[in-house]
Amino acid sequence: MTSLILASNSPRRRDLLALGGWPFQVRAVQVDESAWAGETPAEYVRRLAQNKAQAAAHLAGSDEMVVAADTTVVDGDVILGKPADALEATAMLCRLRGHTHQVYSAVALLRLADRLLLSDVCTTQVPMRWYSDEEISAYVASGDPLDKAGAYAIQNRGFKPVLALSGCFANVMGLPLCHLGRLLLQAGVASPSDLPLACQDSLDYACDVFPQIWNHASRAGV
Repeated sequence: MTSLILASNSPRRRDLLALGGWPFQVRAVQVDESAWAGETPAEYVRRLAQNKAQAAAHLAGSDEMVVAADTTVVDGDVILGKPADALEATAMLCRLRGHTHQVYSAVALLRLADRLLLSDVCTTQVPMRWYSDEEISAYVASGDPLDKAGAYAIQNRGFKPVLALSGCFANVMGLPLCHLGRLLLQAGVASPSDLPLACQDSLDYACDVFPQIWNHASRAGV
């Protein structure tokens, strides 16, 4: 079985990737995450995911593939990255509460044997509940928001920031698995047929979008 290199030190991406049963190693890389003028959110995350995959190429063997991802939170026309400090985390959470924003994640797959580079982007509409100032203060004090785009983790069971999500939960966590599975199939790597079920079981979430994303790709053999 082809071995994968995960170009990320995110424990959330590591846990999600493990659900596919592919053998992999973690090799984190750093790239410049500055947005370019006029760049759309989809273009932004795709570029960064591709850059991360290419930056990790020298860490992989010729028979391996690099998996990289990038996630950003978008509110209106503003890209919200990871907060620099507690003050910025508080401002982001205040900005997002009570309305819907978007999360964009890009996945890039680099096959080292021939330098084939594939990528895909997933977008999820994320409705936030109206959490109180006191809840924000307690959550920021926990430290959890400081390494998260948009200053929140959808899976945090204490804060529970999201209200009635419809769409890809794994995307909001940073690695849309069905999209990765499609890329691996295109690159000739088998993906388990029950990958969407494993994802839903792990996240305790009933996904309403995987039939369009995963089943079509599996039937087409792409």
